[in-house]
Formats: sequence, structure tokens, C-alpha cells
Amino acid sequence: MSTRTAVEPEPGGTAPEPKRRVTSLEVLCVVLVVALLAQGRLVDWLDVPAIQTGATIFVAVCVQALPFLVLGVLISGAIAAFVPASVLNRLLPKRESIAVPIAGVAGVALPTCECAAVPVARRLMQQGVPTSVALAFLLAAPAVNPVVLVATNVAFPNNPGMVAARLVGSLATAVVMGWLWARFGKAEWIIERALRRLPEPDGRSRWRLFFETSRADLVDAGGFLVLGGLTAAVLNVVIPRSWVDTLGEQVVVGVLVMAALAVVLALCSEADAFVAASISGMPLLPKLVFLVVGPAIDVKLFALQAGTFGRAFAVRFAPATLVVAMACAVLSGLIFLGGA
Repeated sequence: MSTRTAVEPEPGGTAPEPKRRVTSLEVLCVVLVVALLAQGRLVDWLDVPAIQTGATIFVAVCVQALPFLVLGVLISGAIAAFVPASVLNRLLPKRESIAVPIAGVAGVALPTCECAAVPVARRLMQQGVPTSVALAFLLAAPAVNPVVLVATNVAFPNNPGMVAARLVGSLATAVVMGWLWARFGKAEWIIERALRRLPEPDGRSRWRLFFETSRADLVDAGGFLVLGGLTAAVLNVVIPRSWVDTLGEQVVVGVLVMAALAVVLALCSEADAFVAASISGMPLLPKLVFLVVGPAIDVKLFALQAGTFGRAFAVRFAPATLVVAMACAVLSGLIFLGGA
């Protein structure tokens, strides 16, 4: 029996030439060569106090956050590959109003990043878990898991109340959104393929799924971490300190700005605490809003939700989540941070 080649010949003709793709390794090599040839000019350009300060902030943010980011994606890959969604389904009570907060609390024991939480939530729906319960887990898991809480404690060593405020604010966001979906959500807003039952991976493919999921999440989240570190460096260097002090005095404006920043930056929840802590001069309450809103809804999550559950779902769920997350963060901050 003959084997088939990767590129099939066209009928009556020759096999088409395979398309050449530029890989990230080749791009890196080009960048290194250019940097080597232009190192003299680069040294002159970078020998500026403002740039040196920004580079120090950028490196500090990335180095502090990277261990938590790696740990988070490894846990996410393990859950995606080795933990069947049916486990949570068997543990949940039949009453939906009670199952929603239990699914939110389950996020503490089943930590995932935002990227992994979306497919896990879809798997829960495919296993017959109510949509509201799966969505509560979707919002809670990236925000209340131990990796994120430990990272928050490390980023805010002098403010232990920030950990409790983030935990309560994020958990409340997940539970409230689950209850709202149970009351007002409609099944037709979610596309059919998101609810279609999928086969479980076999023993051999589980390890492959683990490595592929971990690698993809690390590359994706690492890119957003770099973006967040650069943004934090720019904010600390470019924006005059007087502006930051003025914004710090206007708590309401600071809350709105930090919420918008969380949506745009789309940071991984394992790393966002270090970015928030690096923005000096900002009160704790706007920083808490940044930490609660980010894992709940950002541009990356909106794209993932639209692609996984459908646009009709995303355009309704995302704005509601933003409003609820901001409200829960403010209330939690007033309780645990004294409105600071």
C-alpha cells in the first residue's frame, strides 16, 4: 500500500510548491542582526535618563510577573488535558441559584487563566452544566485562584487588604453575572457549535494537549505581559507626575480610567497585579478596579467569547460584565480598603 505525500499533485500537473512562511525565529534573527549592526546608534539613543528609568520599570514588571505567569499556564494546560469537565458537573447541586456561587468558589480550586477559562466553560456547557453556572466559573477561575491571589500579595506587600478586596470583588462579579444570566439570558444568544458535545481526548492525546495548551497560553499571555510592562513604563515616564497626582485626587476619574486601561491592555490575571502596583501615585481603589475588571472582560476576552459563543452573546455579556465588575470592585474597596 503506497503512502501519500504531504502535498498532493494536481490532476494532470505537477505538485504545487509549498508556501514559505516567515517564522518568529527568523524575525528574531533579523532583529538581532539589525541591533548588532546599529549598536552604536542604539547606545546613543538609549543613553537617556527617561529611557533608562522606563527600561528598569519594564524589566522589573516582567521579571516579577513571569514566574506566576508560567505557573498559571502550566496549571491551565493540566486542567484542560487531565480534568474532565464532568467532574464539576457531578459535584454541582441541581438548583441553579445555588450552583452558581458554588461554581464561582470552584474557581479557587480549579485555577485557569482567561485564555483557558473560555474553552473550559464551553466544555462545561457541552457536559450539560447550566450556562449560568459555566459563565460563573468562566469569570471566577482567572481571578480568584491561588496563583493570582499570591501574585497580588507579592505585588502589594504593604496592603494585605488588597488580596481580600480582589477576592471578594471578583467572586461577587462572577456570582452576580451568573444570576443575571440565569434570569435574563437566552439560549439562542449562544451559537449551536458551542453547545455541541465533543469526544474526550484519549490517553495519548492528553499529554499533547497539555503541552500545546501550555505553549499557546504562554506565548499569548507573555505577549500581553510585555505590552503591559511597556505601557507601565511609558505611563511612569511620559505622563508628568503632576497629572498622576491630579488623577489620584479624582478617585471617580481614576476608577474610570483604570477600568478602561484594564479592558484595553488585556493582561493575564497572573501578571496584572504587578502592572497595577507599578503605577505610582494612583490610589488603591482605582488599582482594585483594574484588577477586578481585567480578568472579567477585556478586548482579548471579548474576541475569545465572540469566537467561542457567538457575537450575539459577546455584545450582551461584555458590557454587562464591565458594569457589574466596576460596581463590585468599588463596593469591595470601600469595605476592605476604606475607599483608599
